[in-house]
Amino acid sequence: MSFASPNSAKSYAQVGMETGVAAADPHQLIVMLFDGALLAIAKAGSAMQQKQIAEKGQAISQAIDIIANGLQASLNFSAGDELANRLAALYDYMCARLVHANLNNDAAALSEVGRLLGEIKSAWEEIADDPAVVSASEAAR
Repeated sequence: MSFASPNSAKSYAQVGMETGVAAADPHQLIVMLFDGALLAIAKAGSAMQQKQIAEKGQAISQAIDIIANGLQASLNFSAGDELANRLAALYDYMCARLVHANLNNDAAALSEVGRLLGEIKSAWEEIADDPAVVSASEAAR
C-alpha cells in the first residue's frame, strides 16, 4: 500500500532544493542557477522533439527567467572590469536565441545556448577550485 501522492516526489524535491539553496554559498548558488537553466533547456529540447508546445514554451520561459533574473542579475558591475559587461551581453544574446528557438522550433539554437551555458559553468566551477579566489571571496564576506 502506498501513501505517497503523485505530488509527493515533487514536494520532496522542492524541499531538497530549498535546503540546498539555504546551505549554499554564493558561488554554489550560481552553479545551481546554471544547473537549473541547463535542465530547463534539456526539458525544452525534449518537449520540442515530442511536439509538446506548451511544455516547450514553459521550459524555455524558465530558462530565460533563470538567465535574465538569476545569472544576469547576479553580475557585479561595480568591480569596474569588462567581464560583467561581456557576460551581460552574452546573457542577452542567449535569451534572444531562446526566444528564437521557441518561435521557430529551432533545436540548434537550444543546443547553442546549452553549450554556451555549459562553458561558462565550467569556468565558474574552475574558479571555485582556485584557492586564491576562494580565500578572496571568503575575505569579502
